[in-house]
Amino acid sequence: MGLTVGERIQRGLLRAVSGFFFALFRLFSRPEPVRPTKVPPIRNPLLTVPAVQLADKIRRREVTSVEVVQAYIDRIQEVNPLLNAVIKDRFSAALSEAGNVDRLIDEEMGGEEALADRLPLLGVPLSVKESFFLQGMPCSAGLVSRAGVLASGDAPAVALLKRAGAIPIGVTNTPELCMWVESSNYLYGITKNPYDTQRMCGGSSGGEGSILGSGGSVIGIGSDIAGSIRMPSFFNGIFGHKGTTGIVSNDGQYPPSSGRHEEFLSTGPMCRYAEDLLPMLRIMAGANADKLSLSSDVDLKKLRFFTVVDDGGSPLTSPVDKQLVEAQRKVAQRLEADLGVKVKEISFPQLKYSYQIWDTFLALPDKDGKLPQPFVMLMADGGPAVWPVWELIKWLFGKSDHTIAAISLAFLESIHSATPPQFILQQKETLQRSIEEVLGTDGVLLYPPHPVLAQKHHHPLFTPFNAAYTGIFNILGLPVTQCPLGLSVEGLPLGVQVVAGKLQDHLTLAVALYLQKAFGGWRDPGAT
Repeated sequence: MGLTVGERIQRGLLRAVSGFFFALFRLFSRPEPVRPTKVPPIRNPLLTVPAVQLADKIRRREVTSVEVVQAYIDRIQEVNPLLNAVIKDRFSAALSEAGNVDRLIDEEMGGEEALADRLPLLGVPLSVKESFFLQGMPCSAGLVSRAGVLASGDAPAVALLKRAGAIPIGVTNTPELCMWVESSNYLYGITKNPYDTQRMCGGSSGGEGSILGSGGSVIGIGSDIAGSIRMPSFFNGIFGHKGTTGIVSNDGQYPPSSGRHEEFLSTGPMCRYAEDLLPMLRIMAGANADKLSLSSDVDLKKLRFFTVVDDGGSPLTSPVDKQLVEAQRKVAQRLEADLGVKVKEISFPQLKYSYQIWDTFLALPDKDGKLPQPFVMLMADGGPAVWPVWELIKWLFGKSDHTIAAISLAFLESIHSATPPQFILQQKETLQRSIEEVLGTDGVLLYPPHPVLAQKHHHPLFTPFNAAYTGIFNILGLPVTQCPLGLSVEGLPLGVQVVAGKLQDHLTLAVALYLQKAFGGWRDPGAT
């Protein structure tokens, strides 16, 4: 369906505004030095073993935890100067903890099975998004005024992974206040994509995506309120899971949730190998894991499959890249050939309003009538509210502590309507009913992860609404697994979102395993 005249005008105006900020950035920012376009290939075979298998090898004494941790430290030291993904390491502490693991195994009297049950990730390295509390590590979310702030404890999800035996090796970069699609801030700098360092790694869990995609970590933890797990997973060629809302604790993050954000935010696993998703989710969910049927066998041949090729032509988003359309078509063809199922192409007209739905619901008050904390107040970090116009003037002269992306978001917030549009509220309710009716408890939906491949640095300033492709599922509260599907002609990751009904996370995780086998999963960027 073509765009109306009004929608064409709206698209033109919004692109003019975003283009203005992009032009300002190009005019006033300093050019970055040209660096190698991708990371070197992986040479240590320990770096190509899934986490669950690493833990098994460690328990069987086939390899020591110290050897595994050291292998990942070596890889981080090799790639991080190119990527700027890990912004603070804890290598010495991690090696000490790995030594403790090896001694524990030597002294264990209950056998390997007892260890596997009690400590399923024993001795496996873990990277952590910097916005999560990890004891003794920075937790600034890229805000200059929070430089030097250290976490006094662990976020619940981090604590559960540590309790399962995982060993944190460092924290990774985010956008300023975790509210942008590219991980760049004035505290730590910009993080780069391992497949092409001139391109973005995504956000807000972009440092996680980058270090995982480079082979510098095997498992990591991210959070997602608009695609902050799924976009970096897509751009860096790895797996990521945004679970059903309310299952994994979101506590212990900065900035904290306010308004109705807790309903839309999901903490979840990011990893290079699909077989690590379910064990990680089970651990991170804690007592809520029983709600997800994670122990149930999934017969893919008995599932109903659907595919949606785009959002129906929103005036705010870019057209879907033809390579992504073709990759999703190949998934449908492969499912039909391998499983004997029928993948039905469908559409939901309300997806055209995905950005407006996301934007409207994120601004709603909670059940007590409290609005979300204004972005300008978060930028101020306890001081007077930031004035976007003044910050823009300061930025032009290199005097602002805030990125042009954060300042742009503050501008958008300042013109946000105080009254939610009834039309958009109705569109969301209609979409919620329609998609839940289609999916039920045995349906799986394929949807593009983003309309374009990983863009060059700062180019999202010109396409700020493309995150609607992921953000809509935060508002709907549905589980989504992001899966890699090989590489484009440019050598950039392709991928697809796999969506299921609420509490049916086990279905998307099962499909992820299938897609890994069918399409090869993560690819070493240095070997391509």
